[in-house]
Amino acid sequence: MIIGLTYDIIRWEEKSIIEEANKLGHKITPIFTKDFYFSSDEYQLATMDVVLQRNTSHARAFSTSTILEGLEYKVINDARTLVNCENKLVTMSLLSRHKIPIPKTAVAFSKEKALEVAGKIGYPTIIKPVEGSWGRMVAKADNDDYLRSYMEYQDYTTLPLRNIYFIQEFVKKPDRDIRIFVIGDEVPVGIYRTNTKNWRTNTALGAVAEPLKIDEELQDLAIKVKDIIGGFFLGIDVFEDPERGYLVDEVNGVPEFKNTVRVNKFNVSEYLIKKVEEWIRK
Repeated sequence: MIIGLTYDIIRWEEKSIIEEANKLGHKITPIFTKDFYFSSDEYQLATMDVVLQRNTSHARAFSTSTILEGLEYKVINDARTLVNCENKLVTMSLLSRHKIPIPKTAVAFSKEKALEVAGKIGYPTIIKPVEGSWGRMVAKADNDDYLRSYMEYQDYTTLPLRNIYFIQEFVKKPDRDIRIFVIGDEVPVGIYRTNTKNWRTNTALGAVAEPLKIDEELQDLAIKVKDIIGGFFLGIDVFEDPERGYLVDEVNGVPEFKNTVRVNKFNVSEYLIKKVEEWIRK
């Protein structure tokens, strides 16, 4: 099997995928997207059975997946899935429509309306960018004054959707969240991300990864999310609410998995490539 791999930065994950693909006897065709271009009348790509999308930049990931799909390559993940994951408004709308439990969420297009809906949700409340962040640019507001300040700060950023205010309840999770992976049609592995010093539980912001035992409810929830969002390889972020149970917070279309491999001793890259083999043979 010839596997294309699009990237803009070679991280641990990309090195692992290349190493495991080689061990399994496959050929990797790297596509460095900062040097990539497309011209409808001249550009030719090599033969590839499948392309793994691994760009850290959403703009590059979406654009190259779109182009490669137009050239009739199989891409993991496809452009539609990337939009469904990257844009939190799209993600939450899809999940809500299909009755997937999510945190209380509101979207407002003026500061006055944002303050009104935040009051209805109840403080503290969370404001986050509609697209991207890795846990950054996410703030917890304890009252109207804090929330207005965060909105004014957002207005002066370069965020493309900076005048849309995405408001969520502050879920009283137990100092941790869950990152669970769907690969193909399976839910093989996940982690807790625990942070006792900061309410944000991203490992990039200091959270510690711990092994997760996946129960049947969590597995079923992950598969339902995958069926709604699309894609082949997803990282799903889940909160544990003391009264409502599991709440889906976000879905990642180009997930990182270094810490998951480390704490679970589970070879995500090997598993991914073997599931791709099965998919290609069908």
